[in-house]
Amino acid sequence: MSFESFDFDPRIADGIKALGYVTPTPIQEEAMPPILDGRDVMGLAETGTGKTAVFVLPMSERFLKGPRGRIRGLVLSPTRELAQQTHEVLIALGKQTRLRSVTIYGGVGYEPQIKKLRSGVEFVVACPGRLLDLVGRGVVDLSSVEVVVLDEADRMLDMGFLPDIRRILQLLPRERQTLLFTATMPPDIRRLTQDFMRRPVVVRVGEEGPVKGVTHELYPVAPHLKAALLVELLRRTKTGPVLVFTRTKHHATRLAERLQRSGFSATCLQGDMSQSKRQAAMDGFRNGKIDILVATDIAARGIDVPDISHVVNFDMPDTVDGYTHRVGRTARASRTGNAINIVTRDDVDVVNAVEARLNERLECRSVEGFDYEVPASAAARPTSRPSRPLGPSRPARRPERRRMSAAA
Repeated sequence: MSFESFDFDPRIADGIKALGYVTPTPIQEEAMPPILDGRDVMGLAETGTGKTAVFVLPMSERFLKGPRGRIRGLVLSPTRELAQQTHEVLIALGKQTRLRSVTIYGGVGYEPQIKKLRSGVEFVVACPGRLLDLVGRGVVDLSSVEVVVLDEADRMLDMGFLPDIRRILQLLPRERQTLLFTATMPPDIRRLTQDFMRRPVVVRVGEEGPVKGVTHELYPVAPHLKAALLVELLRRTKTGPVLVFTRTKHHATRLAERLQRSGFSATCLQGDMSQSKRQAAMDGFRNGKIDILVATDIAARGIDVPDISHVVNFDMPDTVDGYTHRVGRTARASRTGNAINIVTRDDVDVVNAVEARLNERLECRSVEGFDYEVPASAAARPTSRPSRPLGPSRPARRPERRRMSAAA
């Protein structure tokens, strides 16, 4: 099947060709026909499956007909990075359509967003909080919305946006098309679909679990040696772009600084950074100027770098679903990838849960020559010897199989 099978308007077809799209991904092939027919659709798919085009293309086709200069499409996103990513896809696919869009999110000034809204747009891509703020100010009129998209709905719920989402949906016209995309199906998502969707077509791609094509490695270590072990692993491992997850903003900042001192091209992405610094970090990671991005879960939601080779869980997530979201950043578009998990005894429960979801026992590994006996007082003094950034050295030795109870 090719995109020509959908018989898009030539102006949209030109955008598809310009981006090099030829064959639809499974979620595109299955979800776009009912969306083009005007049906409500609930798509269950991991990140990296091409779901942005799933709703952007049919909405653009629909909005070529009818009035211009009023908000007809609303896309709700959990983070500013994901909102900006969707906006960029809209621009790239719609160069010939003259359809206009604006992103709305916090952390930046109001005036540029208000000015763009008042100039007339057909698409609004928004984070819920800032959108409600502008609605309250009388700047945003949602009375003409024909299609609303809840993108990464489960992550929006994780971030506490459920009350805001419900308020927004209640402000929209009753006669509308509702599209919801999620990687997992917690109870609150089920209730949301029951309350606000009309007999949705359910499209499921893949299993609800960590994506295929990923190798999962465990590296048990004492908590105070985690950073040193990560540095050693990166020195010995040939990689492409590397995404490292930490649990807190403070950890992200400190770990990025540690990697920089060790000679790596690294930066962090976390919520306390200004929008300009966040954008600079994202741009540097996307264009290859930065090799390692250290991020928190929330900050990483908008990252769309298809060739990430390694995801590192420097701090393990609290849940299996959290693990699924993180690991989904590698092995995208049928590629393979690696998940490196630096674990301590405190992570036994989540590791066991991940193994249950994968239905396999993960092998614990160690790094040959690394001193696992360094006391905490000595580990606090990091070395700054030069490294060969992301270059190969000798491979890590695969030890005899052992469980985490014997580590750290």
